[in-house]
Amino acid sequence: MKNLSIFIFLMCFSFGFGQNATTSLSLQEAIDFALENNRQAINAARDIDAAKQQKWETTASGLPQLSANVDYQNFLKQQVSVIPAEFFGGNQGEFAEVVFGTKQSVNAFATLNQKIFDGSYLVGLQSAKVFLEISENAKIKTDLEVRKAVIDAYGNVLLAKESVSIFERNIEVLEKNLYETRKIYENGLEEEESVEQLQITLSGVKSNLNNVKRLETLAYQMLNITLGLDIYDTTNLSDTLETLTEQNISLSLLEADENPGNTIDYLIAQNDTKSKELLVKLEKSKALPTLNAFINGGYSAFSDEFTFTNSNQDWFGSSLLGLNLSIPIFSSGMRNSATQRAKIDLEKSQTDLLETEQRIKLQIASAKSNYQFAIEDYENKKENLELAERIESKNQTKFFEGIGSSFDLRQAQTQLYSAQQELLQSMLDVINSKAELETVLNSPTNN
Repeated sequence: MKNLSIFIFLMCFSFGFGQNATTSLSLQEAIDFALENNRQAINAARDIDAAKQQKWETTASGLPQLSANVDYQNFLKQQVSVIPAEFFGGNQGEFAEVVFGTKQSVNAFATLNQKIFDGSYLVGLQSAKVFLEISENAKIKTDLEVRKAVIDAYGNVLLAKESVSIFERNIEVLEKNLYETRKIYENGLEEEESVEQLQITLSGVKSNLNNVKRLETLAYQMLNITLGLDIYDTTNLSDTLETLTEQNISLSLLEADENPGNTIDYLIAQNDTKSKELLVKLEKSKALPTLNAFINGGYSAFSDEFTFTNSNQDWFGSSLLGLNLSIPIFSSGMRNSATQRAKIDLEKSQTDLLETEQRIKLQIASAKSNYQFAIEDYENKKENLELAERIESKNQTKFFEGIGSSFDLRQAQTQLYSAQQELLQSMLDVINSKAELETVLNSPTNN
């Protein structure tokens, strides 16, 4: 019960809310549904779409770019120039005030630009491709986490349902025992303490039942959130905890390939290294010349009044073709420092990749160990429950035959209830530890 409470508390921060629906799902159907409707999965798919758009955006920046502009000018007060008056027949040493040009003008031009060579553009194309790979790998990672979260949430609902059912059966047995014991006490054949012992046990079980019912409601709501549904939707589960446990016992999984290179975490770390390599190339490309070409053409008109819409307005055409070559020569060591810094980041990324490889190996080994223990613990807990049931039955028989104490009966009942919950938890551990191992191995299988 403690694990269930902690899980529900933590999971409340993980996923978004969804639409209203009434849904009946097996675990595999729940996984498939969540991969389509979970908010994180949806946004991860959108990230891929955005990466595709960014890839084209980068590609298009090297293709022809056409722009146009219209410039209208109206001098509220034109600038006055002075020139020697003798140019106009005036006296030497005197100056005449003149105004050049018209008061109003319009210029309309279109310009076509084209990159011919730019090293950073070539690196940008490679970076856009890597960024798309990063987004695709992030989607795979998100889907794996969503799948694991669905399995956890689905299992917790089943755990809560089974717990409610077990507590209700235990209460039914306890109430019957209490009724019979009270009758025996009323006939003077039993001590009052025996009645009180059973009352204490019954009260504790009822309290646990109320708590588990609340947790069951929260577990259903958490499952709905994980699936991408509204928390108040009605969701029916077609699988049972016992069935899923048996289906998730797969000893062959313990022999699965442990190559870290097949895991999504390793691929993501590789993406990071590739991106750092491209940053080094980018800094180096800044030392290369860039060559761009352009051609423009347009018309200009001049007038002292706004006559530009008149049919008899004179327009003067012009056109220009040109090349622009930019050659980096000296940067006082700035480019070299930037390149060296990028190389250092690349070395760090390569070290992180090695660290990731070792960490993944440890995670795989740990996940396999946890899964194997969960299977062994499940078998052990089944045996323990059988023993606890026999012990409780024997103590109940002894108590009603008058050769056993109420304290011994209560102790046997408490042991039984503990064994019941431990078995349920061990079943959930089998399911969750298998999901964890599959997530680490990046090898989910249908349940």
